[in-house]
Amino acid sequence: MEETKTELQLIKLSEIQSQEVSWLWFPFIPYGKLTIVQGDPGDGKTTFILNIAAKLSKGESLDSGMNFTEPLNVIYQSAEDGLADTVKPRLEQAGADCEKISVIDERIKSLSMIDVRLEEAVIKTGAKLLILDPIQVYLGGGMDNEQIQQAGLANEARDMTKKLAALAEKYQCAIVLEADWDDRLGHNEQCERSSHQRQEIRRHTGAWARLISASNEPSAGACTRIWRIPREPRTCPRLCSR
Repeated sequence: MEETKTELQLIKLSEIQSQEVSWLWFPFIPYGKLTIVQGDPGDGKTTFILNIAAKLSKGESLDSGMNFTEPLNVIYQSAEDGLADTVKPRLEQAGADCEKISVIDERIKSLSMIDVRLEEAVIKTGAKLLILDPIQVYLGGGMDNEQIQQAGLANEARDMTKKLAALAEKYQCAIVLEADWDDRLGHNEQCERSSHQRQEIRRHTGAWARLISASNEPSAGACTRIWRIPREPRTCPRLCSR
């Protein structure tokens, strides 16, 4: 089958108007961009994300990097945890205003990164934070990165990520994606792979994806550690409500 030729189009940077990045939480989570929270299973990634959602729902800041006074609406999608027995109790424990946190109903049809319901939900709620937990489910039907490559879905995955980045930019909504390390790899190799994945996302989507490493193990690899999530919640009083 003959490949359709795409017409070359060039954009001169002189035609682009410079803009400053707007931050939900400086310098970790920007508005209008994709943020990846990645780490080992059980290291507290979901606890970390849920506590951020809880703070935003009450209009409370974690530190001086958050500059807002009004409660913000949040959309939280979890493909692994039950809403009634896990997600809501954890949000309530963190002191969240659950009226400000919405979930897209997936009982009839599962959600994907390119589902039109994502945009509809952002418009309807005015959400400033959208969370997809975990990215593997919404990206490739539960497949890890190697399986996506083997299935020949890499280009489709990039296109999906690009569309998600466009959604974030259009509505200036911060989108956070949670991802697990691949259990088959050592930590240093994971750091190198996640760094490569971040470069791939930047290259193929034009989106600035900021990697937050949620691993507890010290790294000698290429991964830049931005945030460290301890296993014991009581050692992290800023994030975990008591």
